Amino acid sequence: MGDFWLPEAASSIAPEVDGLFLFVTSVSLLLLAGVTGAIIYFVSRYRRQHPGERPAPVKESRALEISWIVVPTILVLLVFNWGFKSYVKMNTTPSGTYEIQVRAQQWNFLFEYPNGVTSDTLYVPEGEEVKMKMSSSDVLHGFYIPAFRVKYDVLPNRYTSVWFEPTKQGDYDLFCTEYCGTGHSDMNKVVRVVSQNEFQQWLEQKATPKDIPLPQLGERLYTQQGCQGCHSLDGSRKTGPSFQGLYGRTNHKMTDGSSVTVDENYLRQSILKPEERIVDGYQNVMPGSYSSLSEQELSGLVEFIKEQSDKDPPAGDAPAQAATGQGAN
Repeated sequence: MGDFWLPEAASSIAPEVDGLFLFVTSVSLLLLAGVTGAIIYFVSRYRRQHPGERPAPVKESRALEISWIVVPTILVLLVFNWGFKSYVKMNTTPSGTYEIQVRAQQWNFLFEYPNGVTSDTLYVPEGEEVKMKMSSSDVLHGFYIPAFRVKYDVLPNRYTSVWFEPTKQGDYDLFCTEYCGTGHSDMNKVVRVVSQNEFQQWLEQKATPKDIPLPQLGERLYTQQGCQGCHSLDGSRKTGPSFQGLYGRTNHKMTDGSSVTVDENYLRQSILKPEERIVDGYQNVMPGSYSSLSEQELSGLVEFIKEQSDKDPPAGDAPAQAATGQGAN
């Protein structure tokens, strides 16, 4: 259970967020009491006693003027410093986090785990840092877990992510916080925090022969969709850039002279809209049929390409040759 102000705090970041909230609330109440008290005092002290009375002149106080400039400035800087540090911490995903895919659609959330298991209940292990990589198949949605103090928009046609570390076992609410149609109010899910052992047992029990990890799905699609005809996995140059050592590379030149960093959103855009950015030295010959891929298939291809990032391209391969185009095919 939470307190009077807030729901239960069940993540590592929650106490820090709550501390800032309570500090701002306490200072605001203190200032409200001070201002209200001053108003009541001045109304009483300086009220007109009889008709025609004129109040005595009031001489300015430099100390008072300096104090009401300096004190609020200190408070604003303190709140900014505190809030900025928390913001950076919440938006910088630690390395080695356990990654879960989130697919939002009207009016449902679906969660997919690295071994291919899917569920409409979010199971997470206690004490482990978890990253939610999120995308929407239709309109704007919101991912909000009050007990974890995390909230982030889920956007169509790109990836967003948020991370948290659950600290208490139990069931918690997950809400969509962006109005997404008539079923928006029913787009609620359960987050179930369990022990590490229970989480592993659940994953094993839920796995079926049909489940396939996303990188393996991407590898299958790489062959089925004919990607190997244009994109090699060994760094060799073909019609399109090689996937070897591709993900995470920076400063890749496009035909329009711009540079990009190859991240998940760039790969996604490369597959869906290859004509928008073309790698320098290549032509856009990628067919538009890849735009019909499902969210799961798209995520599988992205994860497969990411796996190739551990493989360095040949020494003589130019950066533009190893980049993806939005022209990735």
